[in-house]
Amino acid sequence: MLDSLPQTQTRADEAFDCLQTAIVKGELAPGEKIGELELCERFQLTRGPLREALGRLESRGLLVRRPHAGVKVVSVSAGELLELYRIREVMEGLAARQAAERMTDQEIADLQTTLDTHEAMIEQAQGQAYYQAEGDYDFHHRIATGSRNTKLAQMLLGDLYYMVRMYRYRLSTSAGRPHMALGEHRRIVEAIAQRDGELAEFLMKRHINAARRNIEQKIEEGLLTF
Repeated sequence: MLDSLPQTQTRADEAFDCLQTAIVKGELAPGEKIGELELCERFQLTRGPLREALGRLESRGLLVRRPHAGVKVVSVSAGELLELYRIREVMEGLAARQAAERMTDQEIADLQTTLDTHEAMIEQAQGQAYYQAEGDYDFHHRIATGSRNTKLAQMLLGDLYYMVRMYRYRLSTSAGRPHMALGEHRRIVEAIAQRDGELAEFLMKRHINAARRNIEQKIEEGLLTF
């Protein structure tokens, strides 16, 4: 599939994107042990680009390498995941407040357009999932960068960001949750557009708190295992 691409770096980028998406969507599950030969066959990759992609995924904290145990997809405990969401609630609330103060009108308009594309994707998935690609296509990434707070963005978009993305997609598949999350996103953007930092912070914190309560419910119902 990737052999026709002319440059090794391009093939490595394609391999990286392919495997990262598989991890985020749960096709490579948390804690799953992976081998190079299996990955080559499963995702139609070649060995050189695959090895470079694995190194990059390891540096992002999505893969862990253990002596005598090979390479595994990173995993966290239920308690650790809930703590990550408590951290996000505070940090992303601050990011939303500062985004309301610092984002340009054009950035806000672009963010609203991004949410329109998200709505179309949710409809295409028949309301069953809310998948956001990373970077500018990700609502939370846009808010973090829009805060113009370099240190805060570094913390939110480092290992924490990639770890949380693994679980956000799995958690978005609850009945009704994709449309609910999109509506919450839109209300946050409305507050940002009104330059109401206090309201934007409140709505972001409530949004992430709702996601955490969704996790707790899934755990109690046995629908989310670790």
